Amino acid sequence: MGSQKKNLKATKKFEKNHLKGVLDKRKETAKVKQRMQVKAKKQSKNTKDSEFFKKDEAAAKAKANGHQKDAKVSAMSVDDFFQGGFEDIIDKKDKKAAKKLGKRKRDAPAGEEGSDSDSDAGDFSGEDEPVASDSEDGGSDDDENLGMTKEAMDKLAQNDPEFYKFLKENDPEALDFDENADLAEVDELSAGSDHSDDDEQPKKKRKKDAKKKAAPEEEEVLVDNELTREMVAKWKKLIEEKQSLRAARQVVLAFRCAAHLNEDDADDEKTQRYTISSPEVFHDILIVALKQIPEIISHHLPIKESASGKIYVPTDSKKFHTLSIMIKTFTASIIHLLSTLSDDSTLKLTIGSLEPLVPYLMSFRKLLKALIKTVVNYWARPASSETTKITSFLVLRRLVVIGDKGIRETVLKAVYQGLVSSCRATNINTIQGINLMKNSAAELWGIDQTVGYTTAFTFIRQLAIHLRNSIVKKEKDAHKIVYNWQYTHSLDFWSCVLSEHCSSLKEAEAGKESQLKLLIYPLVQVTLGAMRLIPSPTFFPLRFHLIRSILRLSRATNTYIPLASALIEVLESADMRRFPKASSIKPLDFNVAYKAPKSYLRTRVYQDGVGEQVVELFSEYFTIWAKNIAFPEFTLPVLIQLKRWVKQGRKISTGNKNNKVISQIVLLVQKLEANAKFIEEKRAKVDFAPKDRAQVDAFLRDFDWEKTPLGAFVVVQRKIREQKAKALEDARKEDEKKRKQEEKDALAANAEDDSEEEYADELMDDEAEEAEEDEDDEEEDDDVEDDDE
Repeated sequence: MGSQKKNLKATKKFEKNHLKGVLDKRKETAKVKQRMQVKAKKQSKNTKDSEFFKKDEAAAKAKANGHQKDAKVSAMSVDDFFQGGFEDIIDKKDKKAAKKLGKRKRDAPAGEEGSDSDSDAGDFSGEDEPVASDSEDGGSDDDENLGMTKEAMDKLAQNDPEFYKFLKENDPEALDFDENADLAEVDELSAGSDHSDDDEQPKKKRKKDAKKKAAPEEEEVLVDNELTREMVAKWKKLIEEKQSLRAARQVVLAFRCAAHLNEDDADDEKTQRYTISSPEVFHDILIVALKQIPEIISHHLPIKESASGKIYVPTDSKKFHTLSIMIKTFTASIIHLLSTLSDDSTLKLTIGSLEPLVPYLMSFRKLLKALIKTVVNYWARPASSETTKITSFLVLRRLVVIGDKGIRETVLKAVYQGLVSSCRATNINTIQGINLMKNSAAELWGIDQTVGYTTAFTFIRQLAIHLRNSIVKKEKDAHKIVYNWQYTHSLDFWSCVLSEHCSSLKEAEAGKESQLKLLIYPLVQVTLGAMRLIPSPTFFPLRFHLIRSILRLSRATNTYIPLASALIEVLESADMRRFPKASSIKPLDFNVAYKAPKSYLRTRVYQDGVGEQVVELFSEYFTIWAKNIAFPEFTLPVLIQLKRWVKQGRKISTGNKNNKVISQIVLLVQKLEANAKFIEEKRAKVDFAPKDRAQVDAFLRDFDWEKTPLGAFVVVQRKIREQKAKALEDARKEDEKKRKQEEKDALAANAEDDSEEEYADELMDDEAEEAEEDEDDEEEDDDVEDDDE
């Protein structure tokens, strides 16, 4: 009993006095081991990269002779390293540190040195990385590449001459220092850099903290430094003429101050270096920073690009480690500045400045993730102009082209999610921007078709799951999962993707079949299922949208997809067979509607619009196969159905008696029969049998489809629709212009009324004051008379 109490007491005493230290020591040891493992991986990879890009032999020899420790690690295989080779390195490192500094306990910065140096790599997978850099995750080799300052070197020579002599003989690179480097400015930059500096540049962070403690008075002096136009002009001249890095650092510091202008100091943990009080200075520093900084970075850190499209950034160089903080600070300031901008020209300039910086940001994963999110937001925002959308897309395309597999997948997912979220509201004002987004985003899925196939399959499968849930659920509003703008635009977008990258022309250029071609069948099945989910006249506009998507896919890939039955179902519906109600409402715009309002159902206006859509889609559908040798047999069932519908519609008792729709159907039947007769005449002259597949496919291959009877009809109908759409657009713009002018006049009239009322009030006040003064004068006169009496 007594021994148990004694043990319990000893345990509590240990927990109180020693447990935290033991746990901290274990954690620090684990972090050091993890850091060494990551370093070994990178050095193993660097050997491969150097072979690929054929680095200079001199640089390779200097690196081999410079550090014996690095040579030992690089000579060791990864398996040997994981089996315990790193323990010897750690032991030798600890002994060397003890020899230099004497006995001491491991403090907190030592733990920071090895803390989670590879944490950012979890955001993206590291497979097949095209950026052949020596520090993919932010430069964990800073302790080897960073030179010493002159003051630190002199101090070391004075305090420990023996160790200084040892370093000079065995490792002279460790004593290098940069006379031109303004370390105080670098520390200022690191204060405003992304939070990912804690993981990516731990040594620099510790230097920054030490300098902050050592010289707090210097920072206070910089707070009241007013930025002037002369200073900006001087920096610009130095950057243009001498490619000055010192001036570039000052520009980045001033740009960061401009980006955080008018912010509450309580929310800003950092003290800004400059103060800006003039809009002209603000404009000048923005222009200089956005135009000159990317140029000077590319001048001092030129990028090599291989024939396969991979890029090489010299991340192992000392200059990259010096400029990396400036690059991250400049990028973080741009991201922050974008949230405050609304002018299209400024947005274009700001977003465009990010494109040349993309290769340098591949190592900074967290910052890159924030950049992708911000650029996608401006690309997908409905209020953004076409120039802003195109500029944002160019940045995203650059990321996909030079990024690794993980970055590409992240960009594609972010782009698709941005597209879907922006399609929630579709109207006459936003439809052009949505179409621009779909056409531009479709290009990204063809850059890396392996990643494109994976993401496309995932999202198409997601659409199929939504369709299945809407079918299985017995709820009243279950169809709303599918029948909305987002689902419709998603199906249309994937039709754009497959149409662009699975076309015969693209496959001929690539010399192989597209990987995305396997997705045609599942996409068509999902689209046809969504089309027939609710065969109600209310959702005829949605059906027409989906039929157009399939027609685009069928035309581009030369794939037969049966659509005639879906259009015949529309003609056979009750609303198209009955006599319509008269109505004076304006025609429904089918381009920006996926469902018809109740006021349009069973009206003549809606019946006319549906009839026009059916004729247009039938003609476009049969035009795809207008040169096919089997066209007469292909159109025969549809011709029978259409003639039967025309006969039924002309009946006095039960027909719809809509002569406009009937005449359009009759004209379509005539063109189909004329085209069938044309094909019969052409194939009567051939001398091959139907089993000769090559000859059958080559039938009328060089004949222009516009010259066929049906093709000529479709060309004329397209021109008529374009003229009608242009007239409607001009009328809409004119109405919008008149509406804005009326609003402006109403505001001016209200302002005049307000000014007249104010003037009348002033007159009344003046009259009242004069009346009061007259009364006062009369009272004074009465008082004087009373005194006289």
